[in-house]
Amino acid sequence: MTRVTTADLDRLEFRAVQSGDHTAVARQLVDLANSVEADSEICRAELFVRAGEQWEMAQEFELAAAAYQRAIDDGGITIIDARALQAGALLELDRVEDAYARMDRLRAEGPRNLPTYIHITETLQAHDDLKGAHAWATLGVERFRHQDISPYMHDLLMELLRIRFRVRMDLGMDEDDLDRLLDA
Repeated sequence: MTRVTTADLDRLEFRAVQSGDHTAVARQLVDLANSVEADSEICRAELFVRAGEQWEMAQEFELAAAAYQRAIDDGGITIIDARALQAGALLELDRVEDAYARMDRLRAEGPRNLPTYIHITETLQAHDDLKGAHAWATLGVERFRHQDISPYMHDLLMELLRIRFRVRMDLGMDEDDLDRLLDA
């Protein structure tokens, strides 16, 4: 069994960026996920998510979707909900109905954090679903704007507001009260 720290993960991901060999790093992350100790700083599910992200960078979307499914099946807490990441991989595979079905289920449960809302918003924007991107951004802002949040979460909320504003401009919408939060 293995313990994986944030520093270990950073080194692996940095190596992938340097070498461009996302496939090798994805494989290594899957191997780590399969052998990680239960009390490791980085949990099994997060390792599967990171492997999926590396597979996506290698343009291996089937493998990415499978890695995200392993994270979902594991049930561990991940920075970005693995179901949102899997929906993005499915869109890349042109499995649009499957992707939207996953996003609908996720919306019904209410994603637990801002990084998940940001990911879905950006994914929908990248796939030219500006109305969907606007809806997800608005949901995320409405859910988190009145909460007492850390400076880090405040920065994420501002990021989501900026993305939402750009989407609204692309849709030809006028500024609204949420857009004005960027000026505060």
